[in-house]
Amino acid sequence: MCATALVMGRADLDGADDVGFDIELPIFTVGQTAELANIHPQTLRQYDRLGLVRPQRTDGGARRYCLRDIARLTRAQRLSQDEGINLSGIARILVLEEENRQLRREVKRMQTGDQESVFAAGRDGNIVEVQRSNRARLWRNAIHRETRELPGRDTAADTAAGATGDSNSTPADFKSMVLWGW
Repeated sequence: MCATALVMGRADLDGADDVGFDIELPIFTVGQTAELANIHPQTLRQYDRLGLVRPQRTDGGARRYCLRDIARLTRAQRLSQDEGINLSGIARILVLEEENRQLRREVKRMQTGDQESVFAAGRDGNIVEVQRSNRARLWRNAIHRETRELPGRDTAADTAAGATGDSNSTPADFKSMVLWGW
């Protein structure tokens, strides 16, 4: 339904992303994408060769399209058919629109300003800002408090033997508690 709303112009990628859709999840086949975007499957393949869209591939090499790809294809069709723009112009427009969308999201995120920033080195060596995850923070806090019981025997005789220093018992014979964390 989300893909249909994108094609019909009733939704946009930002809205889909904001309500929780994974716009990068490659779930649509060539046939499904062609039907949704009202594009011939050969046109999809040509757009892939030209780099207009870059669908992800399965292990077998089949193309899989995501919501972002469908939005780009729909926009490309409108630019081509309604505005008469050539493919190189369409490619440039799509790149600029994506940059604009990313910048709007960055400005929106920075305006909220309620999150701390964490910085890391990117693959290219540049410094990039990484958003902190509350889920990871909760996970780390849970680890600090988690205790786990190690397997072993728990009998009064074993405890008494350990307390008296019985040489026949080993430390592995007793239950112990381990605190995970740092």
